[in-house]
Amino acid sequence: QVQLVESGGGLVQAGGSLRLSCATSGRAFRSYAMGWFRQAPGKEREFVAAINWSGGSTDYADSVKGRFTISKDNVKNTLYLQMNSLKPEDTAVYHCAADSTSGDLTGQASDYQYWGQGTQVTVSS
Repeated sequence: QVQLVESGGGLVQAGGSLRLSCATSGRAFRSYAMGWFRQAPGKEREFVAAINWSGGSTDYADSVKGRFTISKDNVKNTLYLQMNSLKPEDTAVYHCAADSTSGDLTGQASDYQYWGQGTQVTVSS
């Protein structure tokens, strides 16, 4: 069983930065593709960023390109999301996810088998 625990969320002013972390159990973390998704109140969950098993390939939603950076540390078994130039529309609960069946990155939520509980990010204007 893979467990994912997010941290690093909080309240920040527009234009500020936050770094989210996702600590992952299991020795096979280095073989997992990982992703970040978010869900705002009253809205559907949406893709934010994804990374392949090695960290060599990444993908981003258009809304966060140039502002967010996804990375993974296969020694610390941790996934990160560096968020810069935050906007009020980035306010949401952010979830990390792991795909243990393929090392290729994917932006499809249905491809991920394991999910964290989420961390709240609130950006004030």
